[in-house]
Amino acid sequence: MALPHENDPEDEQITEADAYDLQTGGAYTGANIEVLEGLKAVRKRPGMYIGNTDVYGLHHMVYELVDNSVDEALAHFCDHIEVVIHADSSVTVSDNGRGIPVDLQPQLKKSALEVVMTVLHAGGKFGGGGYKVSSGLHGVGASVVNALSEWMLVEVRKDGGLYRQEYMEGVPLDPVERVGDTTEPNGTTVTFMADRTIFTSIEYNFDTLAQRFREMAYLTKGLTIRMVDQRPAEEREWTFYFEGGIVSFVRHLNLSREPLHPKPFYVDRKVGETAVEVALQYNDSFAESVYTFANNINTVDGGTHLSGFRSALTRSLNDYARKSGILKDSDANLSGDDVREGLTAVISVKVLDPQFESQTKNKLNNAEVGPAVQTIVNAGLDQFLSENPMDGRRIIEKCLTAARAREAARKARELVIRKSALEGLTLPGKLADCTEKDPSRCELFLVEGDSAGGSAKQGRDRRFQAILPLKGKILNVERAREDKIIAFEEIRALITAMGAGNSDAFNPAKLRYHRVIIMTDADVDGAHIRTLLLTFFFRQMRQVITDGYLYIAQPPLFRVVYGKENFYAYTDEQREAAIAEIKEKHKNARDPDVTRYKGLGEMNPEQLWDTTMNPATRTLLRVNMEDAAAADEMFDMLMGDQVPPRKKFIQTHAKYVRNLDV
Repeated sequence: MALPHENDPEDEQITEADAYDLQTGGAYTGANIEVLEGLKAVRKRPGMYIGNTDVYGLHHMVYELVDNSVDEALAHFCDHIEVVIHADSSVTVSDNGRGIPVDLQPQLKKSALEVVMTVLHAGGKFGGGGYKVSSGLHGVGASVVNALSEWMLVEVRKDGGLYRQEYMEGVPLDPVERVGDTTEPNGTTVTFMADRTIFTSIEYNFDTLAQRFREMAYLTKGLTIRMVDQRPAEEREWTFYFEGGIVSFVRHLNLSREPLHPKPFYVDRKVGETAVEVALQYNDSFAESVYTFANNINTVDGGTHLSGFRSALTRSLNDYARKSGILKDSDANLSGDDVREGLTAVISVKVLDPQFESQTKNKLNNAEVGPAVQTIVNAGLDQFLSENPMDGRRIIEKCLTAARAREAARKARELVIRKSALEGLTLPGKLADCTEKDPSRCELFLVEGDSAGGSAKQGRDRRFQAILPLKGKILNVERAREDKIIAFEEIRALITAMGAGNSDAFNPAKLRYHRVIIMTDADVDGAHIRTLLLTFFFRQMRQVITDGYLYIAQPPLFRVVYGKENFYAYTDEQREAAIAEIKEKHKNARDPDVTRYKGLGEMNPEQLWDTTMNPATRTLLRVNMEDAAAADEMFDMLMGDQVPPRKKFIQTHAKYVRNLDV
């Protein structure tokens, strides 16, 4: 992960095009145009279709097939989906939907099953009447999974017949054939083995899949999703079914919080061809947890449905506050930020022709959806507040408290800005900044303690590496309002060093570093500090995570020394391997010296550079967020005020738990 240095001359770099010209003399003819037929393009550029070829892309393969089954459920033809991870890491996805058609597809003169599984952009979701509402709109799901599999077997139960076709690397071995009769209900069963030559690993994470399928079951009333893991070390089985739908989802998200009103607000109505389903419940936390879905796709960047919801929420609560006399004529309206503090909400819309901002489907753009959501939520909230006046008063009082805290935070922030201007300091004094000014080339190390900070300052490359030592444990922002967050010295120094503000005022364009690296000791205190920092970034600067700017340093745990030979080990296994290598190399040698690093401060600057800071030799873990709802739930449970959920989590996941007092 080498970084470009300030003094790297761009005119000395040879591009791929330059290299080609050197080899061919610059000739560019028709012979250079390569045509990839069938699914070869998918195998050559898998990242274009599933994101990447690490565990994220691997899990995406399963999601693609399950999404097809969920589309059958949205069309009311399926109510049961089963996902099985077999002992050899092959996966089966089965449903009781209508079954993929097996009759002749008129354009290609092949069985429709073979067309669906081998031709990109082929499916029943392009307006042909197969589906009114669907999440898979591009017709690439099943065929892409097929292309990236060593082998695949598809069985279709349809109208009393059992049909089958097998594939190797996306290529059919034989035509679709009817292999017998069946009395089982219609449906489709797909079993595939992800291609080991394409994916870096084929080890599925049961919990990652379970979180996604739990979400799908919440969003689709009446759907049961059963997960079975048959791998010897992982054997377990979970079933998801939620009669309450997204109301159950909101209750689940609020398990670690104290609700302000026991009964969540819920509305489920339709405007024209747009179906809108919204559930919300306020709690005693300070965070906003709002999740939006369009045709069961998690639109993490929101869109028109989120805008419509926010407008309706602000308008309805202000109208109610004035009608009930809580807000006087002379009082200012509650702002959008005020009414969203402590809010947990799920917004789910079903649209006939969803328009997303990009292939990733992170943002919904349908203009007609915003007004539909606003109309339905306004009417529903007005009725809910009038029928539940005590709940309405609690909600408004929560919003007023948020407004007062926000004003206090604004004054605290202005005080910090004025003080910095008077003192002539725009950056915290403890920050050892780098000389590079291009954020894309700059790194900021957040280092635990002054001792490690001193070593890091001496060992760094000052051209592009900045060091900010943090004294002790920062404030737990999960339990604090913004005025207290701003007042905390270490957090204030961090916000100032980053240069982009925080919370709603965060501006990623002003970020001074595009690689922010948390570097803490490999002990319990270091893990706690790391968790506190992760909580801060998730709640106050979430885009630092979503843009891929946040990393965790991986300092070694052991140093194995024999004579002048040095080995650094990051795990117990690596330590034993280093010892074995030394003994193999030096027959009858004495045991090497093994040092267990208790903290970063025990390393001298050269060692810290060689093992943890040098881009050519270090290992960094990038912090990502595949599921915002799961991350929100985890931070709230681990860092919130409710003890029982945290205690249960630790008891479930800790190897040894004795006399636990959380």
